[in-house]
Amino acid sequence: MGKRTRRDGGPGDTTPPPAPPSLRVPVWDAHTHLDLQEGDIGSALAAAAAVGISTLVQVGIDVPSSKWAAEAALDNPRVHATVALHPNEAPRLVHGDPDGWSGQRREPGGMAALDAAIAEIDELAALPQVRGIGETGLDYFRTGPEGTEAQQESFRRHIAIAKRHGKALVIHDREAHDDVLRILVEEGAPETVVFHCFSGDAEMAKTCAERGYVMSFAGNVTYPSAQPLRDAVAVAPLDLLLVETDAPFLTPAPHRGRPNAPYLVPVTVRAMAEVKGVDEDTLCAALAANAERVFGTG
Repeated sequence: MGKRTRRDGGPGDTTPPPAPPSLRVPVWDAHTHLDLQEGDIGSALAAAAAVGISTLVQVGIDVPSSKWAAEAALDNPRVHATVALHPNEAPRLVHGDPDGWSGQRREPGGMAALDAAIAEIDELAALPQVRGIGETGLDYFRTGPEGTEAQQESFRRHIAIAKRHGKALVIHDREAHDDVLRILVEEGAPETVVFHCFSGDAEMAKTCAERGYVMSFAGNVTYPSAQPLRDAVAVAPLDLLLVETDAPFLTPAPHRGRPNAPYLVPVTVRAMAEVKGVDEDTLCAALAANAERVFGTG
């Protein structure tokens, strides 16, 4: 299977961080991009298993990567797939991709291009190894106002796909909290909603908890500037928490600036346990049960 190329230039220091001590209670990496990481899937799974990471959720962001995720999950029982068009992919399909950010320089395709891509995602969503629809949602950081309509339309249609197939909805929410929450209400949220790389504060975490939305935290919760994220972890109920890497991005401290990978999950788990004031094994048991509930049923 072919891999994608990072569009952000990659880390300044390409030396892999050392493996942390193993967790005693295995957990999942609830969101990763193996197709952007060095090495093969088998090596990633072995390194993860050596530190107590039992299962990986491989996430699609466009049609090619969603197909890659579905194939990876079919070939590897410890990998589950999610499929979707990333919020930044939708406007590029409609309006074109002149800067080649996605690696697919494209002319404007209009709504017909979005329709065709969503139809392919809908087909992939029916596969048993596909356990979620994502990452979808809204991103107002990278895509400006001209892309808002396409993003919101794509998000609404992914919500419908998740409900039609009875699978978790995995949300990418960047600088768009109010609209994401509003559209979930307007469309009627699926039974299971996951905010990947949760980026809100304690108040948003309380809102998500009231609605039963799952909050997944990544390595940026360890950054000195990320006190709002730690405040969110502190108030989030144990039964609505997941942990992820979003690898190769968001490498946890003290390894920021180096490549991220699923084997670094324990660093984030220990930071979360400290914030919540619970022992590591208790948190791991909750994280594992939550991941199984969200993604474990084909």
